[in-house]
Amino acid sequence: MKLKMRLTVMNFLEYAVWGAYLTSMGSYLVKIGMAENIGWFYSVQGIVSLFMPALIGIIADRWMQGQKVLSLCHFLAGVFMLGASLYGFEAGAEASFSTLFTLYSLSVAFFMPTIALANSVAYSALEGAGLDTVKDFPPIRVFGTVGFICSMWAVDLGGMQENAGQFAFSGVLSLLLAAYALTLPACPVSHAAERKSVVEALGLRAFTLFRQKRMALFFIFSMCLGICLQITNGFASPFIFSFGGIPEYADTFGVQHANILISISQISETFCILLIPFFLGRFGIKRVMLIAMLAWVFRFGFFALGNPGSGVWLFVLSMLVYGVAFDFFNVSGSLFVDKETDISIRSSAQGLFMMMTNGLGATIGTLSAQAVINRFVYALPETASGQEVIAGWNTCWYIFAAYALVVAALFAIFFKYKHVVKDECGR
Repeated sequence: MKLKMRLTVMNFLEYAVWGAYLTSMGSYLVKIGMAENIGWFYSVQGIVSLFMPALIGIIADRWMQGQKVLSLCHFLAGVFMLGASLYGFEAGAEASFSTLFTLYSLSVAFFMPTIALANSVAYSALEGAGLDTVKDFPPIRVFGTVGFICSMWAVDLGGMQENAGQFAFSGVLSLLLAAYALTLPACPVSHAAERKSVVEALGLRAFTLFRQKRMALFFIFSMCLGICLQITNGFASPFIFSFGGIPEYADTFGVQHANILISISQISETFCILLIPFFLGRFGIKRVMLIAMLAWVFRFGFFALGNPGSGVWLFVLSMLVYGVAFDFFNVSGSLFVDKETDISIRSSAQGLFMMMTNGLGATIGTLSAQAVINRFVYALPETASGQEVIAGWNTCWYIFAAYALVVAALFAIFFKYKHVVKDECGR
């Protein structure tokens, strides 16, 4: 129980760091005149995920204990994020894109690997204690989402939703976790002395998983679904705020407290994570992933149909299905990789999964989404009415929903995985 509590605190802080800015940063960037660059700030998370999680995973697998690598990464991420905050406050609306983007990017470069690292540290500790990761990890991971929600509410109620205070809050939390990570159980490091190939010496053997057809398809579809991951994180808040240009919606709760409304998504996560052991055991990875893909269709579709007034219930539905869309993909996918890979490349394999989803997928997704939104929203003349702006947003959400539906159909056809249902004794 003590070990689970320690890992719970780690997960709480891990996602609190991210929740401080992930859903509100778009509103801050709109405020300082960088609306057309929102996609770049979110895509950099994907760009660094192309190589940083894999490289950091190699270090954790080969040379340095995972919990120490986790601490070092959070220390550096916190320092750079505090730097971005200080610059943001000093420059205000005159902030330079290049300077703010550089400081933010350096922080994100060290933060993104910590998501996979935190999973590996937890899996290692649980297995070392003789516990079942599939059954015991989801209840621990759920508190990561609780941490994310607490940060969102703190940023909203603390008046940081449209300023650089969100970066400062994130930086402080990151430094706190850097210190705490040093108290966690030690992770094993591979010190095998036999002669290795160049691929093995560099810790790149995780990439050989692409030789297996099933794993290759899994990673490819993970990338395709990863395209959806950051779209609503980056653009949901600016979208909801845009209703402020229509008098009947200007004073609604959603427009005034978009972050709290969006936090329903994370509240949904806390319940959906707890459903993962049952769904994975009963239906297997293919059906669980397929459910996640269809949930993305509804996530985007409900945004297109709703509004913060009489149609706010559709926004709420969009938030509720997000828990299924995100958790059934991210957490189940991580557990699948953990079970299907050898312990010697576990951290590297988690890094590879992160690279395909939050790397290639998220990069393509955020930049493509930015292009679509620039075309249908930000290209509108300044004289465009609030209704015309919302119509442009709705077109974008329908496009994103159609994409998710196509990916779901292709996944159902091409990904083959025979699942054996376990009985109540786990046999």
